[in-house]
Amino acid sequence: MTDVAIKSRLKSQLSKFLGEQESPELIVAYLFYLEKAHKLEPVLFPRERKIYKNAIDAVKALEEQNKLCHETEIKISFGERAVDEQTTKIYICPFTGKVFGDNTHPNPQDAIYDWVSKCKENTERSAGLRVKRFYISDDLEVIKNYIPKDKPREPILKVVYTSALSGKLFNSRDAVIEDFRRHYLKKLSLVEAQNQDRFEIEESFLNFLQEELVEDKVASFVEALSEYEEFHPYIEQWVEAE
Repeated sequence: MTDVAIKSRLKSQLSKFLGEQESPELIVAYLFYLEKAHKLEPVLFPRERKIYKNAIDAVKALEEQNKLCHETEIKISFGERAVDEQTTKIYICPFTGKVFGDNTHPNPQDAIYDWVSKCKENTERSAGLRVKRFYISDDLEVIKNYIPKDKPREPILKVVYTSALSGKLFNSRDAVIEDFRRHYLKKLSLVEAQNQDRFEIEESFLNFLQEELVEDKVASFVEALSEYEEFHPYIEQWVEAE
């Protein structure tokens, strides 16, 4: 039988968790123990309906599949009053670097559509018409590029990163990852992750669960709890339920 150690902090967490449940089942208690003992932080990526062990694994998987971000070179031009310190969102022409700020133009999204539809440097066509393609960014580090202390006369080129999920521009790969973690992942408890049947569990995470959810290890968990009197009422319930 596999030995299970219940350290003092985990013992307190378990006691509090079980005390908050109306009638906690053994498997629920064991999953809570696994989550805390192995420092698991399950996350759901709803767009792909997949659950990962943690956000780090989710980021790694998407980066390996080239589904998180792409390196992009943009042209930056500097127009009068196009961007200032109060600008929080910009719309950028990829062909000329022309930019419209959310606070410096009354209707920046309509303005960028109109601009790229007439832009002479836009050589991209669909059904004979200019493609209305443009960039959007609310990354303040990207926005700062448009308000330099010394304004160049000619447009400059800069490497930035495009989110493969939103299409937005970010100044760095780390900024794309932070946006992904903040807006595209949903935290779950291990109990929630195990009980769902609508989403796929990522392969390595599933293998981990299958290795841990075996009779011997659950029995060792109960044996470890039996050393503490405060858990005896729960153990008695589990024994009676069997």
